[in-house]
Amino acid sequence: MSLKCIIIDDEPNAVNLLEVLIAQTTNWQLLAKCYNALEALEFLKKHNVDFIFLDINMPHLSGMELAPLLPTQTKIVFTTAYAEHAAESYLFQTIDYLLKPITLKRFLAATQKIEAAFSAVPIGDAAPALQDHTKYFFVKSGKTLRKLLLDEVLYFEGEKEYVRLVTATEEILIYRRLKDIEEQIQTPFVRVHNSYIVNTKLLLKVQDNHIYIGNKQIPVSEKFRAGFMQIIKQHIF
Repeated sequence: MSLKCIIIDDEPNAVNLLEVLIAQTTNWQLLAKCYNALEALEFLKKHNVDFIFLDINMPHLSGMELAPLLPTQTKIVFTTAYAEHAAESYLFQTIDYLLKPITLKRFLAATQKIEAAFSAVPIGDAAPALQDHTKYFFVKSGKTLRKLLLDEVLYFEGEKEYVRLVTATEEILIYRRLKDIEEQIQTPFVRVHNSYIVNTKLLLKVQDNHIYIGNKQIPVSEKFRAGFMQIIKQHIF
């Protein structure tokens, strides 16, 4: 796939590595190498690109400060040595978040994500959005079927062949796999980790790569981060 991109990074060695990786593994056009955000903004006033490789820790204007100033159609692949900005990065048109030093294996995985983002089904042809699940459900507790309100569930936590269902007042073990729960449950519940499905309606905050819900701090893994942050973006003012 032929895509147009630029690199924005104040570290020459990091720029050189990305340039080599792009040349050796893709058919993309690298239109420019910008060593600060202001240089990049000037370039983007005159040229259209499909996406950018954007460092976060730069002088004068950081990558996070530059991101909201970019053209809305420009997608971003963040490249940084700092993992704590990963969740925040998906508030923008982010395709991937690469941690330095970038390995060939990780870069190849990123190329697949990037090209998939530009070959995705148009929004008008996408499958219908999931509708709200039923307001209540039953779980087996001993010999009893317990009725629970879905809105009261904070999160589901996978524990081998069991799932721990947690509300503000109790915890119940269910003899199910988390994957089975995921297939049945719908928004506002979302998978954020191999071990967790959370109720986004009851989140208290999102900070760094963690979410806070009830008295629990739950990690957001890279595998599920983009989908989770897309849901969060819909509710940002």
